[in-house]
Amino acid sequence: MGFKCGLIGLPNVGKSTLFNTLTNMNASALNFPFCTIKPNIGIVPVIDERLNMIKNIVHPNTTIPAKMTLIDIAGLVKGASEGEGLGNQFLSNIRETDVIIHVIRCFKDDKIIHIYSKVNPINDVEIVETELILSDIDRCQKIISKLKKQNSKLNKKIIETKHLLNSCLTYLNQSKMLNSINFDEIELKILSTYNFLTLKPFIYVANIDESKNQKKFLDSSSLLKNKKIIPICLTQKKDLNSSPLIKNKNEKIKKNFENLKKIIKCGYDLLNLETFFTVGEKEVKAWTINKNSYAPTAAGKIHSDFEKGFIRAKVISYADFIFYKGEVQAKKFGKCRLEGKKYIVEDGDIIQFLFNN
Repeated sequence: MGFKCGLIGLPNVGKSTLFNTLTNMNASALNFPFCTIKPNIGIVPVIDERLNMIKNIVHPNTTIPAKMTLIDIAGLVKGASEGEGLGNQFLSNIRETDVIIHVIRCFKDDKIIHIYSKVNPINDVEIVETELILSDIDRCQKIISKLKKQNSKLNKKIIETKHLLNSCLTYLNQSKMLNSINFDEIELKILSTYNFLTLKPFIYVANIDESKNQKKFLDSSSLLKNKKIIPICLTQKKDLNSSPLIKNKNEKIKKNFENLKKIIKCGYDLLNLETFFTVGEKEVKAWTINKNSYAPTAAGKIHSDFEKGFIRAKVISYADFIFYKGEVQAKKFGKCRLEGKKYIVEDGDIIQFLFNN
């Protein structure tokens, strides 16, 4: 259990290199536009040191981390929303994602082609986001058109949805990303069913060179004010072994590990997620849920029968589990408690669910 991230950006900005770095796969990362045609999909374990701490106490047969899915699509260009460079096809591949990672080229290298012949990070961001906005305008118009064909005079829900979508259309036509608008919870619930690209939370990865000076372009931009920006130096995979910056395999692994941790933390923060654990001799497993979830909802992440037949949950906080070195001593000192349906799961809880079959 985890979340899905879509990787976007112009061609040749380092998307596929980032994908390869984080997944240890070997997706095409060549020096020409559209070297990625079909989306690359990789499953990445969510790094959580707490899982290892629990493992070292329980010594299970298997340890299963939560997972993050990365989807790398081809670079976007002007006109992508109208099909330029197979843009419509590429954009459709990331509509089902939870978070969008926008990779921005912030380095100069004459050996690596820039599709518009000049490195300008802010202009590049504007090009990509304009295409996302145009794609959402088209999608919004089509949804409104379908709703108009329905007999909505007596259907309050359809009337409210059309009104909300018309508001979205107005914002989009003003070149505003929908994630910049303060929708209320009810509105967000309605809009979430339509998978608008600009409504999704964004993580911006600034692909910088070794000097790290290029991030100043992004820091000075009002376009990216108050945004989540992660500066990363992405060395081409083929150059990793010869790079003086990476002296050995362990250093490379450490570098990739830190980059992945930054992205995962941003994703969890943006999506308001947390983790709980199930613990047994056979298996220790991490599960991802929304913050402020009730215990039955967490149980449903394991199996729908757990949620339907929920009776109560046996809970030990992570801190108590580690301090008392496991369930036996935690119980002895009164740190294992029974919680009911209204219990709100805390990040790191170790939970055993009791339910009716």
